[in-house]
Amino acid sequence: MRLLLLTFLSLLLYTCADEAPTLKSGDWRVNMELQDEMLLPFNIEFKADGTAVIRNAEERIAITDIVQNGDSVLIKHPVFAGEFQGVFTSENEVEGDFIIANMERSIPFSMVYGDSERFKEVDPAQVQLGGTWKIEFTENDGNTYPAQGVFEQQGNALTGTIRTETGDYRYLEGVVDGDSLKLSTFDGAHAFLFTAKATDSILKGGMFYSGNHYKAAFNGKLDPGYELADPDSLTFLKPGYERFNFAFPDADGKTWTLDDPQFKDKVVVVQLMGTWCPNCLDETKYFADYIARNPDSEVEFIALAIDYSKTPEPAFKAIDRLKERMGLEYPIVLAQYGTNSKSEASEKLPMLNAVLSYPTTIVVDKKGAVRKIHTGFNGPATGDKYTAFVTSFEAFLAELQAEE
Repeated sequence: MRLLLLTFLSLLLYTCADEAPTLKSGDWRVNMELQDEMLLPFNIEFKADGTAVIRNAEERIAITDIVQNGDSVLIKHPVFAGEFQGVFTSENEVEGDFIIANMERSIPFSMVYGDSERFKEVDPAQVQLGGTWKIEFTENDGNTYPAQGVFEQQGNALTGTIRTETGDYRYLEGVVDGDSLKLSTFDGAHAFLFTAKATDSILKGGMFYSGNHYKAAFNGKLDPGYELADPDSLTFLKPGYERFNFAFPDADGKTWTLDDPQFKDKVVVVQLMGTWCPNCLDETKYFADYIARNPDSEVEFIALAIDYSKTPEPAFKAIDRLKERMGLEYPIVLAQYGTNSKSEASEKLPMLNAVLSYPTTIVVDKKGAVRKIHTGFNGPATGDKYTAFVTSFEAFLAELQAEE
């Protein structure tokens, strides 16, 4: 890992802190080094009070855990396990690695002060890309999957998101550079970059980069009426199964099932999720908000966590961190550790046709019958889709609570 050893040596040995540079208040531009010599840019603003804010279009991610020691810098996400470990290479520049230790991933980065532009040296836009797009991604093994792009363009500026059947690709921000699309986002877990050539109705030769470990090609066409498959239709109980069952432990060693007394005669929302998953975090924030707004509801929540950590101990630490940072009171049990494999998760939940996405949400009525299984989550970045989900979901929960 580039500069990692140097970073730790600096943290331990540097003694001339008064002479070292500091993270100046104001805008910094970060470049993350991906495959194919591609750079993923995003913007971060450091504050005079020692905090910072990552910006992606309308999204604002507050960062409070920032440590400087000599010429070394350590920046941690408030929820996810990733952290920036870097050193000053000049008064206005930091270089190092973004590291997700439990996934054994590292992405080199550089960060420059005083630069608020996300994508630089942009030519005037030659195409208009606002609207709804039908997109198809093709992975290296030839597998394909559908997506829906929803973009807004003002001059060169381009924002929006890309929805798939397993979740959205977050708040995307970028530019139309001549006849090219360039979009990026960084949220502490996902580092996404999208590039493509474009006309007013066609996207071609597109590439999607996720960190420096994954890429997929994509093409698209403008299609205002295009919709993805119904997320309530993709995951279902296999024939022969009438109930959704599980038995997984919490951090105290208690094994939870749907037969626990607190779920008796209640509507239960079971969330299959990961503490490392931004779409899951969006859904968790919504559930926490629903609980706060409905203190007298007859709805109980429980989450089944899937974690990369090789042993249970760090997995439960990640769960505790999430619960503490978000003020969660509903139980989160550990369903799987060591991998986020959906096929392994499917083996642990054999009553489902498949685990297709994190999150997947199972709604069980007062009598223990499964009434809805929702695959993925349309988060706030999807705008109207998120609003429509909230309205529909809360109406459905009200109907189930009214049943005898």
